[in-house]
Amino acid sequence: MTMPTDEELAALGAAFDLFARRYKLAEALGPEKPLNELDKQILSYVAKNDGCGPTDIARYLGVANTTVSSATDRLVKRELLRRQRPEADRRAVALHLTPAGEGRVAALQAMYGELHRRMLAPLDAEERRQMIAMMAKVANDDA
Repeated sequence: MTMPTDEELAALGAAFDLFARRYKLAEALGPEKPLNELDKQILSYVAKNDGCGPTDIARYLGVANTTVSSATDRLVKRELLRRQRPEADRRAVALHLTPAGEGRVAALQAMYGELHRRMLAPLDAEERRQMIAMMAKVANDDA
């Protein structure tokens, strides 16, 4: 394996900056107040794991419990998330999306889906396969 050159690093940085701006701009142009990345990740996790607890989210995201606690407070105040105390263990907290939270997650998924389509559209089928495989390889790298 060879180390990337300074030019490659600069080109990659420029491409990531452009992608990030497009993602942020797409959400900022929407009708609702944008969410920060942590809030989006929490809502997405709860959408896939209804009834999960804050500790589950903290473990999955690799952040402190207090960080998730502050974020869930914020999302509850924005009426995107609700807390429930299970009867079996009144000390535990189960998190659920509100209808507004479900709508927000659906809107985010649609927005990202469109951005991903636009990202892949200029590529032919083989280039798409290669790009997806390379991104998966980079994302799974433990180095």
